Amino acid sequence: MRYDDLVKPEKTCSDIHCPYHGNVRVHGRRFEGVVVSARAHRTVSVAWTRFLKLKKYDIFMKKKTKVLAHNPDCISAKQNDKVIIYETRPISRWKRFVVVKKL
Repeated sequence: MRYDDLVKPEKTCSDIHCPYHGNVRVHGRRFEGVVVSARAHRTVSVAWTRFLKLKKYDIFMKKKTKVLAHNPDCISAKQNDKVIIYETRPISRWKRFVVVKKL
């Protein structure tokens, strides 16, 4: 597990679900992806592609994974930004990830 991504941003926020200024701890998996949608309040949709090998046909298949992540005010990622997200406790019904850094 690499936590070298967790460098405090210059901006501060009063968000309780922020990994830097709130009470949310990050643990588990780490993903890099692109913000597909940032229309909801403090929520972004992050997608990344992966390749699966089909053993039967001996080819690779491209799959896309899309998850919702919490977007703190101190990071405020926009659409088409490349971001790093970490797994955390459930924040809402569908959000189980938090944006940690913009690349």
